[in-house]
Amino acid sequence: MKKSVVVFFLLMSTFLNAEDKTASTANAPAPPPPPVAKSIHTENHINGGKLVDDYRWLRDKSNPEVAQYLEAENAYAESVMKPTAALQQKLYDEMVSHIKETDVNVPYKDGGYFYYSRWEKGQQYQIYCRKKGNLEAAEEITLDQNELAKGQPFMSLGAYEVSDDGNLLAYSTDNTGFRQYKLRVRDLRTGKDSEVIAERVGSVVWANDNKTLFYTVEDDKAKRQYRLYRHEVGAAVSKDALVYEEKDERFTVGAGKSRSDKYIFLQIGSHTTSEARYLDASDPKGEWKLIAPRQQDVEYYPDHHGDEFLIRTNDKGRTFRLVSTPVSAPGKENWKEMVPTRPDVMLNDIEVFEDFYTLVERENGLPQLTIVKFADASKQRITYPEPVYTASVQTNREYKTNKLRYAYQSLVTPASVFDYEVEKHTSTLLKQTEVPGGYDPGKYQSERVWATAKDGVKVPISLVYRKDLKKADGSNPLYVYAYGSYGIILPVTFGSTRLSLLDRGVVMAFAHIRGGGDMGKPWHDAGRMMNKMNTFTDFIACTEYLVANKYGSRDKIAIEGGSAGGLLMGAVTNLRPDLFKAVVSHVPFVDVMNTMLDASLPLTVGEYEEWGNPNEKPAYDYMVKYSPYDNLKKGAYPAILVKTSFNDSQVMYWEPAKYVAKLRTLKTDKNVLLLKTNMAAGHGGSSGRYDHLKEIAFDYAFMLTQLGL
Repeated sequence: MKKSVVVFFLLMSTFLNAEDKTASTANAPAPPPPPVAKSIHTENHINGGKLVDDYRWLRDKSNPEVAQYLEAENAYAESVMKPTAALQQKLYDEMVSHIKETDVNVPYKDGGYFYYSRWEKGQQYQIYCRKKGNLEAAEEITLDQNELAKGQPFMSLGAYEVSDDGNLLAYSTDNTGFRQYKLRVRDLRTGKDSEVIAERVGSVVWANDNKTLFYTVEDDKAKRQYRLYRHEVGAAVSKDALVYEEKDERFTVGAGKSRSDKYIFLQIGSHTTSEARYLDASDPKGEWKLIAPRQQDVEYYPDHHGDEFLIRTNDKGRTFRLVSTPVSAPGKENWKEMVPTRPDVMLNDIEVFEDFYTLVERENGLPQLTIVKFADASKQRITYPEPVYTASVQTNREYKTNKLRYAYQSLVTPASVFDYEVEKHTSTLLKQTEVPGGYDPGKYQSERVWATAKDGVKVPISLVYRKDLKKADGSNPLYVYAYGSYGIILPVTFGSTRLSLLDRGVVMAFAHIRGGGDMGKPWHDAGRMMNKMNTFTDFIACTEYLVANKYGSRDKIAIEGGSAGGLLMGAVTNLRPDLFKAVVSHVPFVDVMNTMLDASLPLTVGEYEEWGNPNEKPAYDYMVKYSPYDNLKKGAYPAILVKTSFNDSQVMYWEPAKYVAKLRTLKTDKNVLLLKTNMAAGHGGSSGRYDHLKEIAFDYAFMLTQLGL
């Protein structure tokens, strides 16, 4: 918990120094001096280079001085931001006013039940429910996350899997934020929970006998799912059978059932390579069979239809193709092409039903859903009303159906759920998320523009702003967000919280830079490994394009990113500190070299295929050029807010803490530098919806203040 300012000064007197005071606001007392962490000089000599790490001591989570330092930074951040308390409250109230606090999600049919979740006003978490037979039946609450959260500082729901007969619910929860989920089974007839079956659980799937449960677990160091177990409900956990163990540290495992309910698949994959095994779901103690052995840099992902497997694979090209193969002999020698590799169309996924399948594609930077009938191979592509949008397949549990449920939204259109009737070629809107508080989509404009990158490549940018802005004079404040790693697509979604920025005249831009998957797998390839610098120079080019084309003012630019997007924030701030006015960096991966040189840390080995292995000199020489922590230098920096969580399992808290500690000793400006640590959460911050809104309000207050708004 946050300590008082008095305790803050006592803490600083024991192990902290002070630097020049940050300039106070006009009518507020000056905040205390910022904390400066103690420095213990360490060096790492490798590949002919020298890495200086004077704040390595912050890695020792058991050292009470570490938590004291983070609490001191929290106290300083609260003190600096105290003059914005009224603005934070106003922003929070606005955000709450734009959500329907009591609401129900669209039910989906699964077996004999309709399942849905709902919110109640004042409650932090969702309530999971179902109705038997039809939507007029009595409601059954299967799981109330608010009840699970009582007495807990954090609560996240992982698995939620109901047995085919509807009697048993397998669910997993994390109450720390470290993403280590505990698995239990609830008897939905009695509401009684089992004891914890397993910890560190990932995927969960039921066999067709309604009593056998398969689950994967992660190892206790690398945080990779590596084992598959079989559990029989009611039997002692000690009797759970180990079905598979993956020895290669680059690979993780995950299990799931085909929509046909015929097969359970075990998917084994690294960042670049995969293989799959399958089991008859009606024979849980049967033999797991291999479809095709793994081959470096070849990925394949199976689904089931009739007497065939349909497989999405990149064996013939980076944008993937679709093949079919007999279940009786699924090896690569029997793969028959259904949809070829197309250089301009990325095949991201397939969804298989009894009479049709859906190609989840991406073309020209936009998502597409193409439905193909098995009977005659005829195709139909769903159309959308806006030039910039996100469309995705929603929950579809029924195999025998003539409808596809999909979701649609844009920067101005709230999240919407549709049923597409395959025979009629028509979409029916089931629900559009209500935005209370007078939201009028007609007042806002979205568009897509293309910036020219350093090497001439065109990079798409999605924009949203109020139509009544005087865009032509280039005086507006500008917000730019991006991610750009792991081939992850930056979705163009609606966010009611953004109205607090848009209605204050901010132009919001989302840059689809290389390293992400926005333009397909080749787009990812062009921004990873020895091409990673493209990610950072693309972002700079996008920002400069927006200024040059008068979308925003050069002296009113705020940027934001998280995790690998926090790496982006650190890298571009080092490259062009003059370009940005304010930076908000969430759980940032900024200590690239030290983390990637430490194979004992979670995720490191598997991510050699995303960033490179710095134990190898060529990779070291390249990575050290952009690692934010290692490229900090004496000079002026923008105002920076860095946020982290003490229980983060993806980017350890010490990366942002070390980054801020080092930057404090180097920055020559008077701009604010804040570190805010959530001491009871993980990678995604607070788990409750109202707590999350308060965090966003804090971030927005920081940005708006720095932009002079």
